[in-house]
Amino acid sequence: MDNMLPSPALEDIELGTPHHALEEDQMIAPSAQDQQQKGAGNVYSFGFTPQNMLSSGHTPQNMLSSGHTPQNMLNSGHIPNTPQNLLASTPHNLLSSSGATPRGLDQGGLMGQGGQQPSHHYAPVALPAPPSPAMPIPTPGANDIVPQLQNIVSTVNMGCTLDLKKIALSARNAEYNPRRFAAVIMRIRDPRTTALIFRSGKMVCTGAKSEEESRLAARKYARIIQKLGFQTKFKDFKIQNMVGSSDVKFPIRLEGLVLTHSQFASYEPELFPGLIYRMVKPRIVLLIFVSGKVVLTGAKVREEIYEAFDNIFPILKNFKKQQ
Repeated sequence: MDNMLPSPALEDIELGTPHHALEEDQMIAPSAQDQQQKGAGNVYSFGFTPQNMLSSGHTPQNMLSSGHTPQNMLNSGHIPNTPQNLLASTPHNLLSSSGATPRGLDQGGLMGQGGQQPSHHYAPVALPAPPSPAMPIPTPGANDIVPQLQNIVSTVNMGCTLDLKKIALSARNAEYNPRRFAAVIMRIRDPRTTALIFRSGKMVCTGAKSEEESRLAARKYARIIQKLGFQTKFKDFKIQNMVGSSDVKFPIRLEGLVLTHSQFASYEPELFPGLIYRMVKPRIVLLIFVSGKVVLTGAKVREEIYEAFDNIFPILKNFKKQQ
């Protein structure tokens, strides 16, 4: 990036004007430079060099003594190259005095003999850098609320029969009460999850916040069982349920919602304070509360959570409570 050149002539008054004389010399073709140097040398081809003038006795003292003063030169009718005289020889005056017109120049002066183009060399003009393409501005969708995953339930098969009493006595953070539940309940801290380990070798892992955490936790549980002396495997890992939650940030009239969508919704505030909305596609169950909180469950992939919320959000806006 340090070797990149700046955009040419974007900050100058005239487009194409280089910043330094060195850049201007580099922009002129070599053949044009040779002709310019030859033309510049012709100025001194008549012997009017400082050395020749000094050798011939044309010193400032001799010129003053001989009467070659500016006043004498003006009085004698000699037209020196003063700024006033140079300004009088403008292109417009030259054209008007000689009768040359642009059409005549095109036909004879500029085209040259036989209608051929003259061999003039022009320095290339530095054009401004093209503007960079504008970045597209992202347009917001119907809503900018993204549901957050709260729980993922996954299952895995370790492929062997387990002694649950041995696991409960040997492993830490494990509890086993066959009278209450026929599985060992084991917990780990990273990721913070809980596993239900059955005698058949099946395991249910809950509490993970993402698919990767759920898979990692299941492998850690299988590794713990393997270290206890069981020939465990890790196969048939599958996510069975995903739970997400969101907040629409406004209160909802649940009575009006259940009357309008009675085919999909059920609302019994005496039994449960939330409205249960069973969406057909995707097959998601939503728990909608009057405060605006929404719980989505029953998804196999997280895209179903997002799709279900995008479908229910416009409906909830229609039943917003007027404060």
